[in-house]
Amino acid sequence: MIAPKPKAPPRLVAIDMDGTLIDRGLVIHDPVKNAVAAAKAAGVEVVIVTGRMFQATRPFAAELHLEGPVVCYQGAAIYLLKTDERIAHTPLPRLVALDLIAEVKRDRVHPQLYIDDELYVEEVNKYTKIYTDVAKVDAIVVPSLADELRKGRETTKFVAVLERERAEAYIAKMKAYAGERAYVTRSNPEFVEAVDPGVNKGTALRFVANYLGIPLEETMAIGDAWNDVPMLSIAGYAVAMGTAPPEVTAEADAVVGDVAHYGVAEAIERFVLA
Repeated sequence: MIAPKPKAPPRLVAIDMDGTLIDRGLVIHDPVKNAVAAAKAAGVEVVIVTGRMFQATRPFAAELHLEGPVVCYQGAAIYLLKTDERIAHTPLPRLVALDLIAEVKRDRVHPQLYIDDELYVEEVNKYTKIYTDVAKVDAIVVPSLADELRKGRETTKFVAVLERERAEAYIAKMKAYAGERAYVTRSNPEFVEAVDPGVNKGTALRFVANYLGIPLEETMAIGDAWNDVPMLSIAGYAVAMGTAPPEVTAEADAVVGDVAHYGVAEAIERFVLA
């Protein structure tokens, strides 16, 4: 079946990063760069929407010569690339973060916090390395994550890192434990992430579209993972990557190739430039 095209050419394209814009090699392929450049030349706003930290996102945005808004931390923080200004921030409630730290430590799972766009851990171990190898950031080691929060500091996001084969069962446990106190999701197979319950990639896309003065029906979102579902469900036109699980493709108007086959370029060429 041929996927229907958007009713009108999208004026804003929101693109997830890991598994969509880049693969584990952390490379943006030239056809994708060319398609993004062509979209920008046609007057289309291109916005990265990611669970990553801002400092782990900025280099890829620079490769694409983006200067507008960028959504980080699953939507809990939004920045302007041209000035590095944070224009929206919704930290995880402190008491919820403290509960999550205690719970995952009881389960002998590795916790991480994100304070002022820095990664905080209690030790550098194989789980820290899983994250830092992907994000290309350094970790700040402190004796106690809980004590950092008790000083009055705020964490934008909470992440538990564990083996991918354990993560699917563990996210179910964390969702049950957090309940309505946090939005719990996965971006990469090894990460179970929690942010404030009022934010996600969908609320972030709404904020950015309003900030840029573009109706949601004139947006297109491209994603591949569970955390992309809120963004795909709210966008005017939703595109899933070929590697997306069924829960993601169920929200999509179209499915394109995977990263290795330049799915983002395909989506832009088919549904924006055509």
